[in-house]
Amino acid sequence: MSPAATPYAAGPRRRPRSLRWLALALLVVPTVEVAAIIGVGKVIGPWPTIALLVLESALGAWLVKREGSRAWSALSSALRSGSMPSNELTDAALILVGGTLLLTPGFVTDLVGFFFLLPMTRPLARGVLAAAVAKRLLRTPAPPSRPPGSGPTVIEGEVVD
Repeated sequence: MSPAATPYAAGPRRRPRSLRWLALALLVVPTVEVAAIIGVGKVIGPWPTIALLVLESALGAWLVKREGSRAWSALSSALRSGSMPSNELTDAALILVGGTLLLTPGFVTDLVGFFFLLPMTRPLARGVLAAAVAKRLLRTPAPPSRPPGSGPTVIEGEVVD
């Protein structure tokens, strides 16, 4: 098959939109975190700021352990009962992401991490995540295009399209 016949050879290669968002997040999030840490440090002082960051990390580690074991037992019981564990898998993913965000030092990522971890806010995050996944999965892709100049396919005198 020649390169012109492939549907992907029709133009310059573009980066996926998610890669652009990731690059932007890698630039913006650390800047926002440093600004938040400096702002809190100016209000309460440097040592209380460091103590607050350490306290948030310790609380986050304890919460990840507790909620992770709850999610694991809920997932195990759902699998044993034979039901589809969609909420349990979503909770496990949110706990994993929330725990990862709590590992990074900073107040903004800790707030988002706690939002994903706390049992009373996780259903809100689960709903947002389910809506985003449904929107992405229900998008219909464009049909593959034919190379320029190629006509309909003819097999034994009949046009097949």
